[in-house]
Amino acid sequence: MTKLKTGTIETLSVLRKIDTGYVLTNGEDEVLLHISESNDDLKEKDDITVFLYQDKKGQLISTMTIPTVQFDAYDWAEVVEVVDKLGVFVNIGIKKEILVSNDDLPLFESVWPQVGDMLYVALDNDQKERLIAKPVTEDDFGGQWDQAPESLDKSPINGRVFHTNKEGSVIITEEGYRGFIHNSERKQEPRLGEWVNGRVIEVKADGTLNVSLLPLKQDSLVQDSQTIVNYLEKNEGMMHFSDKSDPTDIKNTFNISKAAFKRALGRLMKENKVEQQEGKTYLKSPNNN
Repeated sequence: MTKLKTGTIETLSVLRKIDTGYVLTNGEDEVLLHISESNDDLKEKDDITVFLYQDKKGQLISTMTIPTVQFDAYDWAEVVEVVDKLGVFVNIGIKKEILVSNDDLPLFESVWPQVGDMLYVALDNDQKERLIAKPVTEDDFGGQWDQAPESLDKSPINGRVFHTNKEGSVIITEEGYRGFIHNSERKQEPRLGEWVNGRVIEVKADGTLNVSLLPLKQDSLVQDSQTIVNYLEKNEGMMHFSDKSDPTDIKNTFNISKAAFKRALGRLMKENKVEQQEGKTYLKSPNNN
């Protein structure tokens, strides 16, 4: 007889009813089905299908709620709690929240999922045989992606991040396509599990997409110009930046490239909103326009 294990789906027989629920058996092992985990009024010898998991005390219990996330099946699970240095907990549809270990999350916690983000996960066991969830990897897909049509080129696209690092981010789009966002096509690294809105910049021959999270240049120019004005207003109308400033300093302060900074600064000077003097930039008052 197979020993009952956490994370498995079993068909068991009702052995007896007790005050708190039902005792189920496979003929050798027994497990509790709490009354709140039962969908029906059960009778002795009824055969039912249940999912097995450990409660907070570490005891094996069962539920008639069968999660779509399983050992051999990935699905989306909502992040419900973030614990510093430990990981995040996700809801797979049962009463117990399941840990995604920090070992399976990005190195920097700044790009960890936040509550409400969704992770594409499957079940696994840790070294102590406790039930955990592990995010999908590129290898798990084995290159078997839905083929994106060429008509998507230059179109808006939405998706959720399932892998991210300094090189770039990979998303699963709303339609099920693979999208890659190079680090030059994003202002900052998105969180794992974050929903992002971008645009297709290339439909590749293999049916995957290259995606940008940056606005078009004409839209970016307006945003970048306003970012500079906001910075000046917060700093009494003066900043130690000009079109000669160091690109790294510009990037660290405004999160834009030097080229974008110079375009925005030139636009503001043309509109007579700012002026440069001795390596500094000043916000001009409306009366001086």
